[in-house]
Amino acid sequence: MKGIGYQNREAALAALTDMTQDVVAIKPEEYQQRIETAQTYMQQHNIAAIYLNAGTNLKYFTGLQWYPSERMVGAILPAQGDVQFIVPFFEVGSIKDYQVIEGPMHTWQEEQSPYSLLVNVLNELNIAPDATLGIDESAAFFIADGIRQAGPALTLINAKCVTAHCRMHKSASELALIQRAMDMTLEVHKAAASILHEGITTTEVEAFINEAHRKVGATGNYFCIVLFGTATSFPHGVKDPQTLKQGDVVLIDTGCKLHGYLSDITRTYVFGEPTARQRTIWQHEKNAQLAAFEAAQIGTPCGDVDFAARSYLAGQGLGPDYQLPGCPHRTGHGIGLDIHEWPYLVKDNPQPLAAGMCFSNEPMLVLPGEFGIRLEDHFYMTSDGPKWFTEPAHAIDDPFGLEK
Repeated sequence: MKGIGYQNREAALAALTDMTQDVVAIKPEEYQQRIETAQTYMQQHNIAAIYLNAGTNLKYFTGLQWYPSERMVGAILPAQGDVQFIVPFFEVGSIKDYQVIEGPMHTWQEEQSPYSLLVNVLNELNIAPDATLGIDESAAFFIADGIRQAGPALTLINAKCVTAHCRMHKSASELALIQRAMDMTLEVHKAAASILHEGITTTEVEAFINEAHRKVGATGNYFCIVLFGTATSFPHGVKDPQTLKQGDVVLIDTGCKLHGYLSDITRTYVFGEPTARQRTIWQHEKNAQLAAFEAAQIGTPCGDVDFAARSYLAGQGLGPDYQLPGCPHRTGHGIGLDIHEWPYLVKDNPQPLAAGMCFSNEPMLVLPGEFGIRLEDHFYMTSDGPKWFTEPAHAIDDPFGLEK
């Protein structure tokens, strides 16, 4: 059990240091480049403007971090010209404090309709009443419905054609932030494995991981799943905490956020001596992960990467397809400002792989009533093929390669 259960929590935390001191945030010039890329696409596809709601799309294009609520906060990104912000009057001071990209700020009072305000701004921009307006795919229905009622002649479409087109191709600055976040979480994983002991609970491990993420420079966990024993056969966990005992499979899936960009790593191993069956299934999982990685080449459809992992597993008597025992979910998801974003490594997805795309690689194996094994690392595409953000797990009893 190399790296598993050899020190107390105080020693493990003391060994962690801040890993964020030399990190460079996204610069205003890059936000402007993103806006221009979107505008070029919109002009080519006859989209007059898109509405960006509070959330990750607003942050991606303008740098403004604001959380969605029942009050409309967002921006109009026209096919030509400056971004126009739509904000509640009483929030102007706070929003200006968070603003990165400059642009006119149009305000509405509590008794007024922000949707009518948005339509009025479109008119001021000389956008035709029957123009095509893209709506942020993450915007709540009440926002889209409000805009529809305020501008009934507008053709409303899903703005994903613009937002995904831009966001799925990561810049060097984005890749650097994701890389550092992944590095931070991998160190936290090593620390978490080191404190395991018989009788520790999943709740205690989750609390430790949150504190460990703070030690390496994050604000804590963005999310955290800790599972022991048969609970590991549920991909996203169970409601009740578990207590660790000898021979348990341990699954830890966690990540943090760095300047908005996310990490997401899963490690699975055994507390104690693995059984022959645990070793076999763990190795099948590692081999399936490698099969997916090797299939990921420029121009290859996303669905073919999923097929590569599933084909290997079927050859080992697992599956086929999404059947159990086997892999019940897609092989991977994109990552960036959202933990799950485009594109997806899923059956029949024709999206070709291109440079700058980032993916999780996690063809989890589930044996109902026994255990589950998920090894999750992320890779990004270069012109020369895929590159790992983090080195994959080495062995079931040496997950972090300490014997190398």
